[in-house]
Amino acid sequence: MVYLDHAATTTTRRSVIADMTEEFGYLGNASSLHGAGRRARRVVEESRESLADALGTTPHEVIFTSGGTEADNLAIKGLYWARTQADPARRRILLSAVEHHAALDPARWMADHQGAVYEELPVDGFGRVHPDTLRAAIEHNPDDVALVSVMWANNEVGTVQPVPELAAIAREYGIPFHTDAVQAVGAEPVDFAASGVTALTLTGHKIGGPVGAGALLLARGVDPIPLVHGGGQEREVRSGTLMTPLVRGFATAVRLAVAEREEHAERLAGLRDELLATVRKAVPDITTNGHPDHRLPGNAHISFPGCEGDALLMLLDAEGIACSTGSACSAGVAQPSHVLLAMGASAENARSSLRFSLGHGSDRSDITALGEAIGPAVERARAAWRKRR
Repeated sequence: MVYLDHAATTTTRRSVIADMTEEFGYLGNASSLHGAGRRARRVVEESRESLADALGTTPHEVIFTSGGTEADNLAIKGLYWARTQADPARRRILLSAVEHHAALDPARWMADHQGAVYEELPVDGFGRVHPDTLRAAIEHNPDDVALVSVMWANNEVGTVQPVPELAAIAREYGIPFHTDAVQAVGAEPVDFAASGVTALTLTGHKIGGPVGAGALLLARGVDPIPLVHGGGQEREVRSGTLMTPLVRGFATAVRLAVAEREEHAERLAGLRDELLATVRKAVPDITTNGHPDHRLPGNAHISFPGCEGDALLMLLDAEGIACSTGSACSAGVAQPSHVLLAMGASAENARSSLRFSLGHGSDRSDITALGEAIGPAVERARAAWRKRR
């Protein structure tokens, strides 16, 4: 298989598998006081220190979760509840219009069930939130804003947001700022302290770690209301027995992804440019989506006029090429991408788009295979589209 969907999930590193396999051989709950428990606790805390060192934070600010979705929910719901508990007037949640559903849906749920006021920050044609846009939204009434959440890098079109600038504006008004950095870690220089954000989400399976392990980086002194109550683990923010093998593998993946980032990003950017040139040679009338400069190195998001993206995806899949129409969490949903619509694309254009994302293991043979398959696939998809019209 030619795998061009690394933004959905990527190859688990061999060293991560080795660490987890070894750890599964040990017995012990990290919350237990006996020797086996203390050994497990040491692994957890060493993993916490490793992750903190890689991401410019302190171990106390690392809250382990089951992944990005849980971390986003904890940040958005927990920070909202904490803010409204202190001041019931603070009910507005400001999110960019291009957020992942792991952030959008909790905010919408809060509006439907918890009295929140959900407000989307518009983006430009490249999918970027301008700092002036955020400032204007806050200044409309600074005293009623509960929190701001803007993702570090978009999972569909790859656009990177000016997170430090946005976080600085929120900080002027004493407003917590959360960012979903699931796609950014290992591709962009992510430093929690330097960015000035209040909370940051990351996950393991996007960077060669295990599915089921992630983290919320949470600034010292910030205490969201927990979603899960129980044993009081993780600063009493996220109760539950820690899965020590997954935590260890996750920390290894983060450490390696950050250490190798520059070389990895340079290689992927070169492959991405070659992929775009190859596809354009076969299908000259394509258009590309996302920011031309501020973008993830391994992301190529392409619109194929006169095609249904789902049909084109299945035709490529029949040739052994895996790609995506957007977020894996929205696969099979017969709706145009909310990201592209927010960027000003028509519904027809949004439905004609595919995401090709590169990662570890990607090489030029993948691009050659795509170049051979894409032209005939587009012709067939266009013929089918014309018949339906």
